[in-house]
Amino acid sequence: MDRFADHRFSDARLALEAGLAVGDSFLPAHDLLLSPLFEHVSPPLLRWVADARGRIGAIERERGDFAPRLAADPAGLGWRHLLDRDDRRMLLRAMLGGKGGGPVVVRLRCADGQARWSQLRFARVGAPGAGERWYGTVEDIHDQRDREARLLAEALTESREHYRWSVDLSPQVPWTASPDGGIQEVGPRWFELTGMMPEQALGTGWVGALHPDDVERTISIWTAHLSSGAPVDIDYRIRLRDGGYRWMRARASARFGADGQVVRWYGTLEDVHAERLAQQALSESEERFRLAIQSARLGIWDFDCVTGVRTWSPEFRRMLGLSETQPATADLALGLVHSDDRDRLRAMLDAVAAGSLPQHFEATLRIHRADTGALRWIRSTGWTTRSDSGRPQRIIVTFLDVTEERDAAERVRWAATHDAMTRLPNRALWQASLEGLAGQAQAEGQGFGLMMLDIDDLKRINDSLGHDAGDALLCGFAERLAAVAPPDAVLGRLGGDEFGLVAPSIGHAAALQSLADRIMASARTPLAHQGRQLDCGVSIGGAIFGDHADRADDLLKAADLALYASKRDGRGRLTMFHSSLRAEAQQRDSMIRMARHVVADRLVTPYYQPRVDMRSGAVLGYEALLRWRHPRLGIQSPGSIAAAFDHAEIAVALTGLMLDAVLTDMRGWLEAALAPGRIAINAAAADFAQGDFADRVLSGLARFGIPGDCFEVEVTESVFLDRGADQVARTLRHFVDAGVRVALDDFGTGFASLTHLKRYPVDVLKIDRSFVQDIDRDSANAAIVDAIVKLGGSFGMEVVAEGVETAVQAQILLELGCVVGQGFHLGRPQPASAFRPRPA
Repeated sequence: MDRFADHRFSDARLALEAGLAVGDSFLPAHDLLLSPLFEHVSPPLLRWVADARGRIGAIERERGDFAPRLAADPAGLGWRHLLDRDDRRMLLRAMLGGKGGGPVVVRLRCADGQARWSQLRFARVGAPGAGERWYGTVEDIHDQRDREARLLAEALTESREHYRWSVDLSPQVPWTASPDGGIQEVGPRWFELTGMMPEQALGTGWVGALHPDDVERTISIWTAHLSSGAPVDIDYRIRLRDGGYRWMRARASARFGADGQVVRWYGTLEDVHAERLAQQALSESEERFRLAIQSARLGIWDFDCVTGVRTWSPEFRRMLGLSETQPATADLALGLVHSDDRDRLRAMLDAVAAGSLPQHFEATLRIHRADTGALRWIRSTGWTTRSDSGRPQRIIVTFLDVTEERDAAERVRWAATHDAMTRLPNRALWQASLEGLAGQAQAEGQGFGLMMLDIDDLKRINDSLGHDAGDALLCGFAERLAAVAPPDAVLGRLGGDEFGLVAPSIGHAAALQSLADRIMASARTPLAHQGRQLDCGVSIGGAIFGDHADRADDLLKAADLALYASKRDGRGRLTMFHSSLRAEAQQRDSMIRMARHVVADRLVTPYYQPRVDMRSGAVLGYEALLRWRHPRLGIQSPGSIAAAFDHAEIAVALTGLMLDAVLTDMRGWLEAALAPGRIAINAAAADFAQGDFADRVLSGLARFGIPGDCFEVEVTESVFLDRGADQVARTLRHFVDAGVRVALDDFGTGFASLTHLKRYPVDVLKIDRSFVQDIDRDSANAAIVDAIVKLGGSFGMEVVAEGVETAVQAQILLELGCVVGQGFHLGRPQPASAFRPRPA
């Protein structure tokens, strides 16, 4: 059947190459659909035939109209070299999913090194096991993909342009309108001012908030500008939440499309009530205003728009360091202004000349005094009076030297409220912002999100590379946090490696999770410092105001508990607060208090569980498990003081008590000529943090006269993560050099990787009980155990299965090649007094 298909492909190609018409080829009626003319009207295709195992036996190798030249011969299984691993897997899944498949889009490697987008269609013909074959085509769609990408880029550009206009023109209450003037969007401050929901203001609903006397004038001006497309600048009064009215200034500009038509209006609404009242007061009594200005020692710049005459008051000249005789010219003023502020003043002067200066304006500029060259800060406030026709008549600007008060106040305020290193708000300012936001949210019935963030690796960086590197990590993280935080976020460094973030825009869990994902992704990018790459992880605790707390301090406690849970559960993650965390915190406090009593009264007693060769039943050694004796309740498990193992000081003390007790028991067995085999003791991450853990263990072995090859140290994967890699490696090698074996406990449940097995001297892999307990019912668990056994064998490690509870589990483990086990089926933990090891 393959040869038949090849011949039909070849006949069609030969017909075209010979230039034969349809009539010349004399094709039978049932072969008309195979006419070569179809190659001129259908997309360029390569056709292929493969057997049931995916080996291509027939393919059109030379199609002149098929643009890509493949990088390898696809015949047989050669097609696999044309696809990357992900595309191969996707294609195989599609082909195995049924008789027909496609279209499937993949990238084919070509001879020129390019990977071109191609579309595969295929069908399976024949019954399984009876000459089953695959028939398929390959179509080059690379150019089509490029066109789609360009269209997507154009759409993205339009979206960004829309956003830019919205933000740049909306410093107060931003709004947008359609070409016909209907309001489409309005900022949240509209609700704060008027009490009218933003959706009620859409279309022409905003008119309902206007003062009745201003409605007709406002609509008339707005309608005229909709026709002309000219910028809008109008004052009117709006009704406030309390029923009063306030003067507002509405400004808008139209964005035009390529065809010259208005695409959208972008505007802002600004509170100008105070300025309007001041302007009215100025009109009523100009003389009284002059006296007030003089008493305040303000400089005056008076411009007559009709005559063009400028007048500078004596106070203003003294402020600039000018004599009484120097003429008041625009060039002189521009020459004194700081270069960075000169364009702003030039724009104001141009607006004066054009008569387009607004009725009220303010600006703070830096000038260099003409006499001394000293840099001064000058705050200016201006008013424009207009005739009945609306033409400007007079512009009066007041100037006040605010250099000293600005500098002093800024220095004091900033130092009191900011962290000098990261330049973020400190705890005092951040918590004040949190309390203010909480009060506002409670009054309005709104929610907001709070995040507590902790840099996971700061202590490791400080210890290994120095505090200058740690400071660089802090500053780099602060910059990245500010870059991804929403515009309404309030950030703060709360102390050490802890940061805080609050934002109204993350008022629900999904928004908080999305922001946390961006923060963690940004933090994971290595930071360059003095030729080194500083890795940074971040743990986050989150809480929502209104959902998790109704007071600022309670919300902060809730997020702090969630942050603790993130660090406890592996770091580098977000944990949202839930009510059980508070109960867990109380339980942790109780556990730590109890653990302190255990340490103080030396209540630790080890229990030993045998490690057994499941083929022969021989005991190979024991694992020493921590138990403690309650004065009234008797022997207790370590779970009753579990929180203590996360407390560095107590965890180290518990390990020390266990070590002393185990070595005492071992010494007694050896003196009685008994052979307990190898005894294993568990070590916490805090033990490795001390730096001298290996020395303490080995000195204890020497003191009790116990050979190193009789002892084993079990560690969990967290040991490789909590401290510097070099220090952990040195400690473990110290053990190995002394004959002490190292076991990796709970393998497969944490963050271990093959690099850890390669880098650290591990002798034993212990399969976690979670993979053993359902091994007889869960094929996935059996597969994992099989993989770990093979992995351990390839590294030359002993593999031990924990939690062997039944004979069936033991038999399955043996069948998978795991011969050493530990669990209740093989022996329960017992105190040293309850059993005697075998004679030596």
